[in-house]
Parts: sequence; C-alpha cells; structure tokens
Amino acid sequence: MSRTVIDLDDELLANVAQALGTSTKKETVNTALREVLDTRRRALAITRLRTAAGSGAFDLDLLGDKKNYRR
Repeated sequence: MSRTVIDLDDELLANVAQALGTSTKKETVNTALREVLDTRRRALAITRLRTAAGSGAFDLDLLGDKKNYRR
C-alpha cells in the first residue's frame, strides 16, 4: 500500500464518510475509490450487454419459453 499526501475538501469528506458509513479518512477514501471502480465496471458491463443484445447475441424466444428452463 502506498502513502500519498493530498489536500481534501473536509466538508465533502465528512459527507462521503456519512454516506458510506465509514469512520476514518483512509477508510472513506478507499471505500469511495472501490465504489467508483465497481460502478464503472457495472456500467461497462451493461454497455457490453446492450451491444450484444442489439447484435442478436441472445435468443429471447428461448428465454421466453418456460419449458426450456423449468423441470
């Protein structure tokens, strides 16, 4: 883990800590960074799924017929 000295907006940091339920600056920053990365990854996954769906990669008729996945 690296150590970096940065200037932070104290009010913003306090608001983010409250929103995330974190208690230290380190925990707040690390949790916020993880959440941003997770959000970006989910957005990219949705974009890829939409692209795949638009190109006909999914057989929606197969999914619509319940006998294909019920026992």
